[in-house]
Amino acid sequence: MSSTQQRADLQRQIWQIANDVRGSVDGWDFKQYVLGTLFYRFISENFTNFIEGGDDSIKYAELSDEVITEDIKDDAIKTKGYFIYPSQLFANVAASANTNENLNTDLAAIFATIESSASGYDSEKDIKGLFADFDTTSNRLGNTVKDKNSRLAAVLKGVAGLRFGDFQDNHIDLFGDAYEFLISNYAANAGKSGGEFFTPQNVSRLIARLAMHKQTSVNKIYDPACGSGSLLLQAKKHFESHIIEEGFFGQEINHTTFNLARMNMFLHNINYDKFNVQLGNTLTDPHFQDDKPFDAIVSNPPYSVKWIGSDDPTLINDERFAPAGVLAPKSKADFAFVLHALSYLSSKGRAAIVCFPGIFYRGGAEKKIRQYLVDNNYVETVISLAPNLFFGTTIAVNILVLSKHKTDTSTQFIDASGEAYFKKETNNNVLTDKHIEDIMQAFDSKKNVEHFARSVPFEEIAANDYNLSVSSYVEAKDKREQIDITRLNEELKTTVARIDQLRKDIDAIVAEIEA
Repeated sequence: MSSTQQRADLQRQIWQIANDVRGSVDGWDFKQYVLGTLFYRFISENFTNFIEGGDDSIKYAELSDEVITEDIKDDAIKTKGYFIYPSQLFANVAASANTNENLNTDLAAIFATIESSASGYDSEKDIKGLFADFDTTSNRLGNTVKDKNSRLAAVLKGVAGLRFGDFQDNHIDLFGDAYEFLISNYAANAGKSGGEFFTPQNVSRLIARLAMHKQTSVNKIYDPACGSGSLLLQAKKHFESHIIEEGFFGQEINHTTFNLARMNMFLHNINYDKFNVQLGNTLTDPHFQDDKPFDAIVSNPPYSVKWIGSDDPTLINDERFAPAGVLAPKSKADFAFVLHALSYLSSKGRAAIVCFPGIFYRGGAEKKIRQYLVDNNYVETVISLAPNLFFGTTIAVNILVLSKHKTDTSTQFIDASGEAYFKKETNNNVLTDKHIEDIMQAFDSKKNVEHFARSVPFEEIAANDYNLSVSSYVEAKDKREQIDITRLNEELKTTVARIDQLRKDIDAIVAEIEA
């Protein structure tokens, strides 16, 4: 079976499990159990592989917990970030799940022990609370302990039956793909809320490529509104791991999504010492101020959300917002995220940010911020994308590319909103590899392409009231039918002559009849 077939087969299996096992529980509410179980299996097998070290004579799952020494445990935690005793391994728990009357409480205890194993170690902040949303006592699993255990056992057995193959051969990629497939499907079925934590992979690829363009190495990559981490992980998928020297950084305001992002990192084989995902409000409680600047920043922040803005008088003096001289409107925080990203960006890097189109043409504070960005030559490119690419919204969003190392004062505009730059699918439009390549070629060359791309001088943008809407600078292709006036006039002459002849013929016939 090819890797593509194996992946497709695995995705069919896992979505069937997710739907069959949940019963009457809403899929959105049940996602934590399927995702959490998949994660539990992954870290168990990953840990087993580490302990055995390729020695076929060692069967870690068959060992007694009592034979584990403190030195073994200490070394494992320092390397992997956590510890799992043989009896706590997914395979052992799943094997007895159907007959374990204490399954729900046993699972809760195991998850608590795995998390607490990191206490006092460097990995503590990355492991703590990972299973917080996997509530084994929740009534969503059933009203009785028996019902809860039955559903938990079904999830464990279902995930245990997934065919990942040998862990050392291809396990890691398939685990990560399966997890992202699940998250993507849950997001697609969750309506507006789905788009708040997951950026579709095809758009993520474009954003990651824009941020990493022509950088042979970056110190680290950062997403100030990271959701489930999909944007950060696209950077890993499309570039050799060594190009990102110090790892992956992200902040997320939603606690459940914060846990998903950390799990997602582990599932894509990013060890605890190579990622740092923090919980909190990026605009009012920013992390990583000691870690900036970042050579690559990717972000799909929430569109036009409310924030405290001018109600907090200290923010106008914040080093992120003060240079612009004005705060983003309280009802629309979009430019607050943009200015935050700019503040964290290094002199050699790029930030690629998904933006709501309205911020590029509205007046007031948003116009003043645009003027600050253009006057200081930070705007490299604005790209207009097709509608309906994201979960939960049909609007045609833009990508704003910021840079602090531009070699001229022109700003590029790319119109990739037409039918030539997306593929229609059942629920959402998608960007294909060809679409992404076309956009990247235009971005790289900065050449003018009629109806598609144009580099606009600073003076023209300033004269246009600092409007940064793509449609203001790239003329849309006229799709109306072209009419040949000369040919049409000839056809009209022929038609009129024919009508005149018909009238004469009719008059002659009438005259004969009357005679």
